[in-house]
Amino acid sequence: MQEIDIASIKEKAVKGIIALTGRTFLIQCIAFGATFLLTVFLSPAVFGIFYIVSACISFLSYFSDIGLAAALIQKKETLTESDLRTTFTIQQTLVLILCLIMFVLSPSLGSLYQLDQTGIWLLRSLIVSFFLSSLKTIPSVLLERKLDFNKLVIPQIAETVGFYGLAVILAYAGFGVTSFTYAVLFRACIGLIVIYQIAPWKIGLEISIPVAKKLLKFGIPFQMNSLLALVKDDALTLVLGYLLSLEEIGYIGWAKKWAEIPLRLIMDNVIRVTFPTFSRLQHDLKHLGASVEKTLFGLSITIVPLSIALLFFIEPLISIIPKYQKWQPAVLPFYLFVFSSLIASYSTPLTNALNAVGKIFITLLLMIFWTLLTWLLILILLPSIGFLCVPVTQVILASSLVLVVFLVKRICSFSFLQSVWVSLVGGIIQAVVYSIGLHSIKSPTIPYLIIMGITGGILYMSTVWMFEKKRILSVWSLFRQKSL
Repeated sequence: MQEIDIASIKEKAVKGIIALTGRTFLIQCIAFGATFLLTVFLSPAVFGIFYIVSACISFLSYFSDIGLAAALIQKKETLTESDLRTTFTIQQTLVLILCLIMFVLSPSLGSLYQLDQTGIWLLRSLIVSFFLSSLKTIPSVLLERKLDFNKLVIPQIAETVGFYGLAVILAYAGFGVTSFTYAVLFRACIGLIVIYQIAPWKIGLEISIPVAKKLLKFGIPFQMNSLLALVKDDALTLVLGYLLSLEEIGYIGWAKKWAEIPLRLIMDNVIRVTFPTFSRLQHDLKHLGASVEKTLFGLSITIVPLSIALLFFIEPLISIIPKYQKWQPAVLPFYLFVFSSLIASYSTPLTNALNAVGKIFITLLLMIFWTLLTWLLILILLPSIGFLCVPVTQVILASSLVLVVFLVKRICSFSFLQSVWVSLVGGIIQAVVYSIGLHSIKSPTIPYLIIMGITGGILYMSTVWMFEKKRILSVWSLFRQKSL
C-alpha cells in the first residue's frame, strides 16, 4: 500500500473534517425528521423494545475486534495482506462466537426483558446486522489509512437514508416492531454493498502469529480504554439508577445531552480524522506537533462560541418554553457539564496523539486513573450534594488537562496556549455582550435572543479573524485545493 506524504495528509485531514461534520448535520436532520414520523406511527413501547435490544448489540461491539482495527490504523509501517487477513480472521472468529451465543440466548433475553416474538426476531435481525457490519472493518480501515473520509461518509449516509426510509414506510403500513427488524437488515446490507464498491478488498483468511502478537500489543490496551470508558460512564449510570431517583437521573441525562452538543457535532468528527492523521505523522514529530496545534486551534474556535451561547441562552429558552420549565433544576448541572465538555474537547485530541504514536499504555493508565477517581468522587460527594455529584466530578476530572498537556509535550513540541488563547479572548468578549444584553431586558423574546446570539457571534468571529486571519486562510486554502 502506498502511503501518503505530508502535504496530502494536511489536505485530506482538513477535507475529512469538513466531510464528517457535514455528514453529521445531514444525518441528524434525516434522523430527526424520520424519528418524528416514527413517533407518530409507533407507540412508546415499540421504541422501548428497539432500544433494549439495540443496547444488547452495542455491548457486543466492545468485544468484536479487541482493538485490531485501531492497531491497523495506527501502524507506522505499510500494511500487508497478512496484516489485513489476520485481523479479519481474528475479528470474524470473535464475531461469529458472539453471534452464536446471542442467538442461543435470544429466547432467554426475550423472557428477561418481556419481549414478544416480534421483539425476539428484532434481536436476531440485529445480531445478523452486527455480523454484516463487521465485514466492513477492513475496507473502512483502508479508507481511514488513506484519510479518504469523503468516500467513507458515502456508506454512512446510504445506511441512514435506507434505515429510516424503510422504517418510516413500514411503520406507516402498520408493521410495528417488525419495521425495525427489516430496516436494520436493510441498513446492514446496503452499507456492506456500498463500502465494497468504494473500497474493494478480496476477503481472505490467515493467521500469522507474529502479526497477531504485534497488532494485539496495541489493540488490547486500546480496547481496554473503551471498556474502562464503559465502566466509567454507562455502568456508573446503572448504579446511580439505584442510588438516585428517576427524576434526578433525568436531570443528569438532560443536562449532559444538551451540554455535549458541541462535542457530538464537532469534536467527534475531528477525532475520527485526527487519529489516522496523527498516526501517519508519527515518524515526523515536528509536523505532528504542528498538527496537534492546528487541531486544538480548530476545535477551540468552533466549540468555545457554541459553549458560551449554551451557557447564556439555556435559561431564557427554558423560561420562554412552558413545557421546558420542568427542567429548571437541571440548569446548574448543565452549566458544569458545559465547562467540563469544553475542557474535554482539548484533552481528547491530546490523548489521541498519545495513541497515534503508540503510547497506548500511557492512555490506559490515564483511563484507569479517571475511572477510579470518578467512582471515588461520586461516592464521596453523593451524600452531601446529591445528583450534583456527577457534574461536579466531571469538572474536577477536567483539571487533569494539565497532566495530559505535559505528557504530550514530552513526545512532540507544541504550544497549547498559542492554540487556544484567541478563542478564549473572543469567548470572553462574546460572554460580556450576552451578559449585558440579557440582563438589560426582563423578559427576552425569541427574536431578541436571535439578535443577541448573532451579535455575540459576529463579535467573536471578528476577534478571531483579527488575530488569526493568516492561519484561518491557510486552512481554507487546503480545503479549496483540488482533491487528490
